[in-house]
Amino acid sequence: MKTPQLFFTIAVLGGTGKEGRGLVFRLSKAGYRVLIGSRSLKKARIVTEEMIRILGSNAVIHGYTNLSAAQKADIVILAVPYSAHKMTLEEIKKALNGKILIDVTVPLIPSSVNKVQMPPAGSAAQEALEILGESVQVTTAFQNISSVSLMEEGPVECDILVTGTSDEARSETLKLVSAVGFKGWDAGPIENSAVVEGLTSVLIGINKKYGCKSAGIHITGL
Repeated sequence: MKTPQLFFTIAVLGGTGKEGRGLVFRLSKAGYRVLIGSRSLKKARIVTEEMIRILGSNAVIHGYTNLSAAQKADIVILAVPYSAHKMTLEEIKKALNGKILIDVTVPLIPSSVNKVQMPPAGSAAQEALEILGESVQVTTAFQNISSVSLMEEGPVECDILVTGTSDEARSETLKLVSAVGFKGWDAGPIENSAVVEGLTSVLIGINKKYGCKSAGIHITGL
């Protein structure tokens, strides 16, 4: 019998990158149909084949361009580098009407990734909201977990903070976070994404200073 998740199709735009592959791995393991989106259809299909080899032939994964993946999905996850953030959003804008966009993008500057540097909008997620408008529910998740942790089997000691434009959108995103094996917390409105995104630079700095690869966060006292 098919798991309930198989009735949902999740697109991971930027699914050919390290973070994107990790999300594809987790989503597929949880029983979702997954679409890998990329600017290059050829690259999307190559990575699709690689992920099926890793996950097994039962994995339901397909490769498309970013636009096609967004059009075919129920929920869209944006996991592109910040340099491609605005361009990708403008390309897929019409395909997102009435959908939830989970923005994983962090505004990292390659020359100083361990330094918090927010865009004029306040955060990458708020920038996405400005571009997409109110017809799209924007949430954030997974910014503070490394690709190394995403590719691990089983539970990982890292909590996921979820911000977003509505209680309903955050609730749906938290269901997905739980389905892929993580403890999620409702971290409030989209404006709070600035703090969550900024934590990524802090964690990168901790990884570098202490010689690790997967520093994360854990909420205590609850």
